[in-house]
Amino acid sequence: MAQTISEKIFSKATNKKVKAGDFVLANIDCAMTHDITGPLAVEGFREIVKGKKNPRVWDPSKIVILFDHQVPADSLNAAANHIFLRQFAKEQGILNYDVFEGVCHQVMPEKGHVRPGDLIVGSDSHTCAYGALGAFSTGIGSTDMAFVFATGKLWFRVPQTFRFEVEGKLPECVYPKDVILHLIGDVGVEGARYMTSEFCGSTVRNMDIPGRMTMSNMAIEMGGKAGIVEADKTTEKYLNERIPGFRLDPKWKSDDDASFAKIKQYDVSDLSPQVACPHNVDNVKSVEEVEGTKIDQVFVGSCTNGRFEDIEIVAKMMNGEKVAKGVRLLIIPASHTEYMKTLRAGYVEQFMEAGAIVESPCCGPCMGGSFGLLGKGEVGLSTSNRNFKGRQGSPDAFVYLSSPATAAASALYGEIKDPRKI
Repeated sequence: MAQTISEKIFSKATNKKVKAGDFVLANIDCAMTHDITGPLAVEGFREIVKGKKNPRVWDPSKIVILFDHQVPADSLNAAANHIFLRQFAKEQGILNYDVFEGVCHQVMPEKGHVRPGDLIVGSDSHTCAYGALGAFSTGIGSTDMAFVFATGKLWFRVPQTFRFEVEGKLPECVYPKDVILHLIGDVGVEGARYMTSEFCGSTVRNMDIPGRMTMSNMAIEMGGKAGIVEADKTTEKYLNERIPGFRLDPKWKSDDDASFAKIKQYDVSDLSPQVACPHNVDNVKSVEEVEGTKIDQVFVGSCTNGRFEDIEIVAKMMNGEKVAKGVRLLIIPASHTEYMKTLRAGYVEQFMEAGAIVESPCCGPCMGGSFGLLGKGEVGLSTSNRNFKGRQGSPDAFVYLSSPATAAASALYGEIKDPRKI
């Protein structure tokens, strides 16, 4: 029986051949939780094991805790959550990346916790980012995570696959963020509901891992259960730098005659920079349609576009020019590693001299938790993944989403600007 990547991964996780639509109790390869959702997962775990002598998680070596949403602690409640999770990690022998390391969805692949063929769950909806490395990774709730902590298993319905075949060389100033926004704008926020969004074609094959992570990260914004890219030599090279001796198993790809729920084909050779307009991610327009919109803040960062490659685009686009008067430019590298790359390249100094604010690795304003929130009536342009009402501060603010290039051009002019004109 021919299978998709997802069906193969679930077959491995259940030790039997499965197909889309099957209900399975699957073995988890790795579980991740962070400072916002982690405390509830731990409380749920303790309820499950209540009464047991010396209760232990199923396998501490397969659980990772990260602090990223509210770091350093920005309130007494945040500080209490950090203390609570530190104590749990120490008690159980779980790896805990404290306030120093960065955003969970950058740190997990960066530190070698993700491999092709893995089944990974995280108590955060953008866990689907790890699919850039050929894993099936998906977000789950804290209650489900409590069950995973206790058993190492979770129930799933094996998802169907929506195959996105993307062809063509990306034009100047058009990036993977523009591609994924274009796809979401086309199929809508429920277009791939509970499906694996499989991204393929020459455009995707030519993307580096950071670009693929941007694509997979936003699969959830079209309703996807996961976003996945077939592992290849690019994947192998990335993982070799993090997992010594890693060798790619070529079986982690969809069979040529596999059955897909939907297939859509795109030619992005003439694609314009894309912008998602308030207050939905699928409200996507070309930059020409929204150019001139006044902005108060630009945020470059998040698990979607906070990597060095994204920040370098901004640095080169700005080229030593000053941020427009009246505009706040926030730049937050997604991890300590990405921050140090940015620092060593001289970009931190360049940004500070331009009038930007460079913060230590964290989620920042992405989820409206800390640092750089928008006030009533303000307009923000962000390289992150969501623009819902109230997402980055006031419910009376307006959030637009774009690529780092569009964000950089707009920061220079104080209004949404076509980066091709810079």
